[in-house]
Amino acid sequence: MVVQKVIALLIMVIPAAIAMYGIKLIRDAFFYSISPEVSFLWGKLIAGILCFVIPVLFIAGFILHHERKKNRVQPRFMIPEPDEDE
Repeated sequence: MVVQKVIALLIMVIPAAIAMYGIKLIRDAFFYSISPEVSFLWGKLIAGILCFVIPVLFIAGFILHHERKKNRVQPRFMIPEPDEDE
């Protein structure tokens, strides 16, 4: 049981760390653009956005999956069961 909780914690912490790095990249792109000798860093901005958005979506999907298993979500977020006409 403890091992499962540690694994779940790692599943949440590693993407959160990547998302924090993405925020740092976005911040650096904007602050370096203020400097007159450096042009805007589009590559750093796009990499930062990707490093932020993808882990956030992963964490949201993980939480939604976990809550669906325990039936703690609103009906609009539940997966509809296929109707059998037979």
